[in-house]
Amino acid sequence: MRLVDHFELGLDAPICLTWELTYACNLECAHCLSSSGRRDPRELSTEQCEAVIDELQRMQVFYVNIGGGEPTVRPDFWHLVEYAVAHDVGVKFSTNGIRLTPERARWLASTDYVDVQISLDGATAEVNDRVRGAGSYDTAIAALRNLRDAGFKDAKISVVCTRENIGQLDQFKDLADAYGATLRLTRLRPSGRGADVWDELHPLPEQQKVLYDWLLANGSDVLTGDSFFHLAAFGEALPGLNLCGAGRVVCLIDPIGDIYACPFAIHENFLAGNLLADGGFARVWHESELFKDLRSPQTGGACSGCAHYDACRGGCMAAKFFTGLPLDGPDPECVQGYGSTALVGQRTIPAPSQDHSRSAPTRNAPVLLTLSRRRPDQGPDAPPVSACAESPLAGFVPA
Repeated sequence: MRLVDHFELGLDAPICLTWELTYACNLECAHCLSSSGRRDPRELSTEQCEAVIDELQRMQVFYVNIGGGEPTVRPDFWHLVEYAVAHDVGVKFSTNGIRLTPERARWLASTDYVDVQISLDGATAEVNDRVRGAGSYDTAIAALRNLRDAGFKDAKISVVCTRENIGQLDQFKDLADAYGATLRLTRLRPSGRGADVWDELHPLPEQQKVLYDWLLANGSDVLTGDSFFHLAAFGEALPGLNLCGAGRVVCLIDPIGDIYACPFAIHENFLAGNLLADGGFARVWHESELFKDLRSPQTGGACSGCAHYDACRGGCMAAKFFTGLPLDGPDPECVQGYGSTALVGQRTIPAPSQDHSRSAPTRNAPVLLTLSRRRPDQGPDAPPVSACAESPLAGFVPA
């Protein structure tokens, strides 16, 4: 049996487990897939997080990809990193860089089994800050500089590809080289707040081809995960996992212990269970009916007659769901044009099942967020409607 066949049937443990430790965040990025901003008061406690790590160790999970929100704003974040490493669970964490001081960078450089990923969505401040907020570019670059100067090896620069930064691919690669980092490109998904700005930000068809050609030329030095397997319909398959790994080899744990099939599908339709209520993570991973269904043989649906189906496998489940397309239909960004046709047909956009955005954008809100989310009755200087709108940690008492 081919390795990809094992993946499709599901593994004993995920090879890419994403864990959103908190929805609190100092930023309010316009395309945030988890609509982060305010913490959920039901967040797992330090002791509950330690128990999750213990279980991952028993399952022999190689590493966990920690995100948020901004995970470093949790007061126990660094403790949990140390705890995971001490229990043979590697940590890759994604951050906007706000807490990566020179001192913390030196600590990371001395710590084994930890990888750091800095989020940056523009190779210039003008492009980045339009989506991520004023000052976020400088914060990210400062974090990369601190890591490099501390001797941290091979940090990652994580870029969500949009129509505004596709023309900066070479500049992103130059930035990565300058800071001794590796470039990681991911796809813009229309989930969370990303659904609000997807029409404005997702790459145009001609840019998809530019991205594909660039990845073919640079793929051996660039990480993509399973972000761009829909581009394989152009011809040659790209490096990386060329299939949807949802519930098969990837999943997500959210801050309250809910387990979703995919990090890009935080919605009740893809909720497999809760590790507190349903007997732990391992039990959900092995026994969830949703996961069993995703691991069963899949049909190509409307795409089965397409000559490119074996290459792209119908594209991304999350992208289809959040644009109101059937899961057995074409990807909304199908490079053969079938997605564009489907998008002009009748469809129902699903309502979000949760939203942790601040009630009113702050002064540093990205331009796209300010335009798309501010209510008509609020002026630009409207005060926050609650303490949490001003501070993501309002009311938080460390365990």
